[in-house]
Amino acid sequence: MTRAWREWSADDAARRIAVPRPDDDKYARGVLGMVTGSPEYPGAAVLGVEAAHRAGVGMVRYAGPRAVRPAVLARRPETVCGTGRVQAWLLGSGIDAGRRSFVLLGDLAHGLADRVPTVVDSGALDLVGTHTAPTVITPHARELATLLTAREIPASVDEVRADPAGWAERAAGELGVAVLLKGAVTHVCDPDGDRYTVTARTHWLATAGTGDVLGGILGALVATHHRELASDAEVLTELAATAAWLHAEAARRASAAFGGGPITALDVAEAVPAVVGALLDR
Repeated sequence: MTRAWREWSADDAARRIAVPRPDDDKYARGVLGMVTGSPEYPGAAVLGVEAAHRAGVGMVRYAGPRAVRPAVLARRPETVCGTGRVQAWLLGSGIDAGRRSFVLLGDLAHGLADRVPTVVDSGALDLVGTHTAPTVITPHARELATLLTAREIPASVDEVRADPAGWAERAAGELGVAVLLKGAVTHVCDPDGDRYTVTARTHWLATAGTGDVLGGILGALVATHHRELASDAEVLTELAATAAWLHAEAARRASAAFGGGPITALDVAEAVPAVVGALLDR
């Protein structure tokens, strides 16, 4: 059943924060695997890993390019590099699909074949449909237009920007995945008719790297809810809306700390714990 679009609220987001239990270890809290970043865009990996840690995941396994790993470890030394057991994957941030190496393509394919819930961003969007795990994609308008056109569903960037709700719904139905279409108003929907919006709280958020931060937040939420997702894949859509809400509110808080001035992606990531804490206080 298709539902009306509804603005996702702080109360909604608070319901989707997984609080560690006394007997939880890092594996119970969730392990997020990440194949993100590239020699051209190493910062994307650093920002996504930073955001995932800040959003409360138990562990991050970074399985992206070896050339990027020193930068990740320099910022977040608690990150584990290499493959191993994970409860969710974040794939594609900071990767140019036209410049993927054979090894990197294999790493992405491994994540897609792992049958755990998966967040798919820019450089892996063309691989959607090659796996069966619960999936949410996180394109902006240009990426969604490119993806749909490649699937013989002609769409221009201007068309997607003019009707983001309609195109997000069509993508969810055609691709069989949850869709988080980024924008000043982010649209989140799935093939089952769940439809949510999240309105940006500051337009300073439109800056390089903030999409990588959003991916890290969402990946962390998916990993921390791995038990629930094992029996209810629709939770993925609510987690995507919650990630967008946390992202928007972290940007607002970060900007407020500078008197309402401009912010960087790292500022947004660093503001996430305070946003989570405020939600828990509710």
